[in-house]
Amino acid sequence: MMNEEQRIFKGILFSPANPKLRAIKLQAHNLSSLYSRTLENETETRESILNQLLGSKGENCFIQGPVFFHYGTHTEIGNHFFANYNLTVQDDAKVIIGNHVNFGPNVTIVTPVHPLVASERRQMLDQHGNAQLLCYAKPVTIGHDVWLSTNVTVCGGVTIGDRSVIGAGSVVMHDIPPDSFAAGVPCKVIRTITEVDSMIYKPDILADCQVMKDGHFE
Repeated sequence: MMNEEQRIFKGILFSPANPKLRAIKLQAHNLSSLYSRTLENETETRESILNQLLGSKGENCFIQGPVFFHYGTHTEIGNHFFANYNLTVQDDAKVIIGNHVNFGPNVTIVTPVHPLVASERRQMLDQHGNAQLLCYAKPVTIGHDVWLSTNVTVCGGVTIGDRSVIGAGSVVMHDIPPDSFAAGVPCKVIRTITEVDSMIYKPDILADCQVMKDGHFE
């Protein structure tokens, strides 16, 4: 028989009050709290906490804090990740974040889903016939080189494709294809990001800076 954590990953109903799940969450909540109380220049302490908190983490990651991870160990982060203030990751199901991903302030990722019918939300019978509060969860995958602007919420079951940008205040409820600029509530694709969006075509803003491609100056 599957344990409750396996049920989460299977995408079927599970009991969030299960003692083993509560122990995982307690550790994640405590480590999140510890991280949130560190100073920005306490880099070794922060690195140590993240290594205990997360399922995996790549190189050159910076999370501003404060942070909140629900399970922590269910989140995997790639290389060169940046998250601004107030990152919340409700990672009941897996949350996979690619390389060179940037989050603005107040980004929230939520994977759990509760029944819509009120009586079912209060209690249902679990696999053992016991009355329990039950929910289920859907994973989130965020590709490489994605930018989530301020106050973006990503809901369970969503995949955001590589190199996409999500506009401020969006609620992402459906998959976003690669190379897309998407925004809104619910979030929808506005258009494809193309070479025309390059800073090359904004000389007044580019000023005396230069664009690089493949490690070479344009």
